[in-house]
Amino acid sequence: MAIMEILQVNQLSFAYPDEPHQVLSDIHFTVHAGDFVVLCGASGCGKTTLLSQLKPELTPVGQIGGTIYYNGNMLNELPAHQSAQEIGMVFQNPDNSIVMDVVWHELSFGMENLGYSLPVMRSRLAEIAQFFGLEPLLYKPIHELSGGQKQLLNLASVLLLQPKLLLLDEPTSQLDPVAAREFISMVYRLNREFSTTVIISEHRLEEVIPLADQMILLEKGKLKYSGSPREVSEQIQRHDPDDFKYLPSVTQLFWTMHNKQITEKVPVLSTLSAVPFTVREGKQWLQTLDWDRSLADTVAPLADSAPLTTSFAKEQILLECREVTFQYEKKSDEVLKKLDLQIVQGEMLAILGGNGAGKSTLLQLLAGLLQPRRGTIKKANKLNIGYLAQNPLLYFSHDTVAEELSTAAQHAGIAEPELAIAKLMKQLQLEGLEQKHPHDISGGQQQKTALAIVLLLNPDILLLDEPTKGLDPLAKIALAQQLLELRQAGHTIVIVTHDVEFAASYSSRCAMLFDGMITTTDIPSIFFSENVFYTTAVNRVVRDWLPGVLTAEEVLDVWRVPASG
Repeated sequence: MAIMEILQVNQLSFAYPDEPHQVLSDIHFTVHAGDFVVLCGASGCGKTTLLSQLKPELTPVGQIGGTIYYNGNMLNELPAHQSAQEIGMVFQNPDNSIVMDVVWHELSFGMENLGYSLPVMRSRLAEIAQFFGLEPLLYKPIHELSGGQKQLLNLASVLLLQPKLLLLDEPTSQLDPVAAREFISMVYRLNREFSTTVIISEHRLEEVIPLADQMILLEKGKLKYSGSPREVSEQIQRHDPDDFKYLPSVTQLFWTMHNKQITEKVPVLSTLSAVPFTVREGKQWLQTLDWDRSLADTVAPLADSAPLTTSFAKEQILLECREVTFQYEKKSDEVLKKLDLQIVQGEMLAILGGNGAGKSTLLQLLAGLLQPRRGTIKKANKLNIGYLAQNPLLYFSHDTVAEELSTAAQHAGIAEPELAIAKLMKQLQLEGLEQKHPHDISGGQQQKTALAIVLLLNPDILLLDEPTKGLDPLAKIALAQQLLELRQAGHTIVIVTHDVEFAASYSSRCAMLFDGMITTTDIPSIFFSENVFYTTAVNRVVRDWLPGVLTAEEVLDVWRVPASG
């Protein structure tokens, strides 16, 4: 018996008012009831616009072509009450969806608006609170919740209406690795245990692609690939290996080794099931290879590695925290507690930690936007500090991207502003957005525009709060190249990030912020390979063989196979 189609999208196109180009063009795919679908593609490719077309209340004004069927009926003819209940949506920023001040008020809000009876509301609220473990939080003010708790609250609020289709637009972009994994696991559990159909737009592809029944990759508003993850990986392998970055790193490693014929022992693909997507599958695949175990000795054995010294020459230190303590109000808990940290000329320091650990607070203290309650922050003379906050909208006050950048260049006193702006637009892949309003571009494009504004000020030290938030894999590589060029030119960079893969690939030193203090600082190969959760997927796969290796590129650099015969 055929599985029922819950969604059928036929030749969908969309253009915003007064825009000459279509944001979506000839999109077509089918989603069956109970599917878990991953939607991916470059920033600005149309993912958010596509999701908004699937939720009638959120469909933007514009020119629409094609048809969308929901359970066999035209989606645009679906009664508003039914649409509100059966199609739920969770957004990227949890604060944009929350309207009440206390947790249980927020949970009740949707049901009250749809006129549910009090007994039904109580029954559903009790059930969902137990399922999500929200009972201890029910009477808490929402502003006291962590980012992960707020996003779980958003998900629970949507699920109280018992939707058949759940749409999620980059829901983990502001969550730490542990909270993100828990959130995705919860969504997957809903999908598998209750057959809730899920369509999730996400840049944490390591976590979601192995769970997916279907993967849809958009490029410039058009459908490029669709199918099961293994089918899409094979299509990418045949047609465009540049798109490997949209696959889990263990899958990238497999195909790269296979293509370069690094080993004659890579099994011949008899079926697509041979392609690894998870850590477990990756380890099983590596066990089939014949490789030189002495390689492990060439990659800085961790047990004998001397810890990175935390003492630097005085002239190298640009910023130094000495026993810094901070709390927002006198009677509130201390966010930072006697924190010590040195930031050294020319390094790229990545600061990691859980949601609510105080990472953003620390960055604002380093930028001089906040002052410590106790302790001192010393900075080098004439140090020009550039600061990029998590919310890029804070940097916009003009009607076009071009005006924003021109104003920043004028403020910085740049001699040839047009050349400087054009160079940044190209490096950050912002070309073509000059006349767009900053609020009308994608989240990833907003992030890059705000970064361009800060870079035009030519700071000696650059403080970046979640700079990869909202960026696709290829945009992250472009950002990394920009940051590496800045380091080579003598700039110093500090990033607060949840993006373990980015930090492992590009930082020169990593620090863990926990319980208000910096508990660990070390080079990435030691910092990550001693962790279980805060480490890369590749390290989890290869650490038994190559314990200090973090990325697929590093595996390829050190891998050797004994000569045959």
